[in-house]
Amino acid sequence: MKIIKRNGSEMEFYPEKITAAIRKANMAAEQSERVCDDDILNMTEHVTAACAALGRAPSVEEVQDMVERQLMSHGAFDVAKRYITYRYTRALVRQANTTDDRILSLIECANEEAKQENSNKNPVINSTQRDYMAGEVSKDISERILLPQDVVEAHNEGIIHFHDMDYYAQHMHNCDLVNLEDMLQNGTVITGTMIEKPHSFSTACNIATQIIAQVASNQYGGQSISLAHLAPFVEVSRQKLRRELEEECEMSGLSMTEEMMEKLTERMLRAEVKRGVQTIQYQVVTLLTTNGQAPFVTVYMYLNEAKSEKEKADLAMIIEEVLEQRYEGVKNEKGVWVTPAFPKLIYVLEEDNLEEGDPYFYLTKLAAKCTAKRMVPDYISEKIMKELKKGDVYTCMGCRSFLTPDRFTDNGIGNVANAGNYEPGKHKYYGRFNQGVVTVNLVDIGLSADGDIDRFWEIFDERMELCHRALRCRHDRLRGTVSDVAPILWQYGALARLEKGEVIDKLLYNGYSTISLGYAGLWECVLSLNGKKLTEPEGEELGLEIMRKLNEYTAKWKAAENIDYSLYGTPLESTTYKFAKCLQKRFGVIEGITDKGYITNSYHIHVTEPIDAFEKLRIEAKFQALSPGGAISYVEVPDMQDNLEAVLSVMRFIYDNIMYAELNTKSDYCQVCGYDGEIEIQEDDGKLVWVCPSCGNRDQNKMNVARRTCGYIGTQFWNQGRTQEIKDRVLHL
Repeated sequence: MKIIKRNGSEMEFYPEKITAAIRKANMAAEQSERVCDDDILNMTEHVTAACAALGRAPSVEEVQDMVERQLMSHGAFDVAKRYITYRYTRALVRQANTTDDRILSLIECANEEAKQENSNKNPVINSTQRDYMAGEVSKDISERILLPQDVVEAHNEGIIHFHDMDYYAQHMHNCDLVNLEDMLQNGTVITGTMIEKPHSFSTACNIATQIIAQVASNQYGGQSISLAHLAPFVEVSRQKLRRELEEECEMSGLSMTEEMMEKLTERMLRAEVKRGVQTIQYQVVTLLTTNGQAPFVTVYMYLNEAKSEKEKADLAMIIEEVLEQRYEGVKNEKGVWVTPAFPKLIYVLEEDNLEEGDPYFYLTKLAAKCTAKRMVPDYISEKIMKELKKGDVYTCMGCRSFLTPDRFTDNGIGNVANAGNYEPGKHKYYGRFNQGVVTVNLVDIGLSADGDIDRFWEIFDERMELCHRALRCRHDRLRGTVSDVAPILWQYGALARLEKGEVIDKLLYNGYSTISLGYAGLWECVLSLNGKKLTEPEGEELGLEIMRKLNEYTAKWKAAENIDYSLYGTPLESTTYKFAKCLQKRFGVIEGITDKGYITNSYHIHVTEPIDAFEKLRIEAKFQALSPGGAISYVEVPDMQDNLEAVLSVMRFIYDNIMYAELNTKSDYCQVCGYDGEIEIQEDDGKLVWVCPSCGNRDQNKMNVARRTCGYIGTQFWNQGRTQEIKDRVLHL
């Protein structure tokens, strides 16, 4: 069994250290208050058993809390007092500087928490270590100087989560929709070099990848681009290739019929589209941004975003090539085709691509085939999104964060970002962004109320005001930011075309950007209050009531401050483990609520709940509609490559019932024996490990595992809490 030290490193669990600590406190107590040695050994055995029952490596603090409870339960109050005093004294010493030790453990790759903090970062490489080191300094400064102490304490206790504190010291925002159209059509500047409008599709793709890398290095969240912004350059290349072909014929004295000329031009064009898409696929996968990871980029595929039928056909050509190449995958270091994490793909289900006989149904069938093997694309329903977003259809900013519907266009603010492609009267989404996220732990509110619904709402109100103060910190940190800090974003078109030295403040109001109130653990919260599940009528109604109340708060803040607060279904990754540990510390292990190393993401039905795919999506659609700032639902499926009709059935259900959803399959490979199937999770000495079912390989460096954990696909493995959640998932088909 392992234990996690305070600096995040992992070491062997030695019960004798518990015994020694209790004996020291025992010897310091009054003679009459001391306990016998048998009691000390019994307490040690009890704590050791409790740690083993967790199914994960406990932290030092958790073990010490268990020791305190054992001493109190044995009536050894004076011994407990000595033990607590010693802990407090040591804590004061550590407060002098906790940052150095954590940074040193990062450099030596001994920090287990950092290793699994982000499933798409390799913690061994220098760029990731540099980013983590800077993050530790940022967190230290933020906690000691920049943030109010009540916000810091609530964050550390798992009452709320102040996201991305490791970037808070800098004036950086979360995620955005890149205005690729403006940058390609009207030019941009990258590291001081003027980039003019490209003269071919392949060049446009190359510039797009450079923009993606630059944007990723100047923010900390996800970004999205639209293939519709690349589609006009297909015609540019078509005309260019046609001219070149005509010139070749004239120079060589050859004659060619119009039909032959068109066929040859289209064949050459297809080859260029393939090369351009390969550029995006391979550069995004191989790019390493300044924060030590591939860009968190989403590629959006919406046929009706094209501006003409001809452009729509060209867009369809690009989408087809993207899906074909993603289906193939990328080669790992052994030369085997595997599932890449990026780019994330989103495909919009529309009236003309749903059924056999529809003009673009062939793309939907290809999307289903790709999803069955590579887990992407995910799906947006044009029908449902129009109902929920006032007639507009647009992509999320990364994995699930959605902008609020455009209101600055309608209220007369106009082209606030000075975008080169702004069209008066037309709603604008590209170039907009999210300021940041603070998430409330709903489970903690539920358990703190102890079954009293009136007390629940009292605590709920208090926590909402705490979240509001924390979100204002996010907003106020961005106020006064000058455009010079990230020229690609604020001056050269990705988000705006502001002047040098101009502050970005006007982009923080009137609905141009959003700021997100996140929430987590609705399932466990409701269960703690009335003993019902979200899949039961009483549980569903209470869950929906909580969601409506959350929206009331964001609406109130928005009306008062002209800032677009929006409710966001938080994609917990490492935080799910942190929240679970904090809940166990505060409330103990409660069956069905705190007995896991994770809590449930946002409004999701619990991963262990037996339910079929269609019923799950039907229920979750009600909650997703109340999560306008971002949400995604999923169904867990087995290998569906030989049952594409079932995949298509789910996709049609998505179109009619829910705005945004995905199918999770498995896509793994063992580099030792060549096994191509699902790598299993097994428990080994109190720790969950990945094991090849064919050869028993347990070396994570010699296997490729891809799982969707919070919207994005992860390929660098996960902490113990998230790993347990993955292990516990049941199939919905």
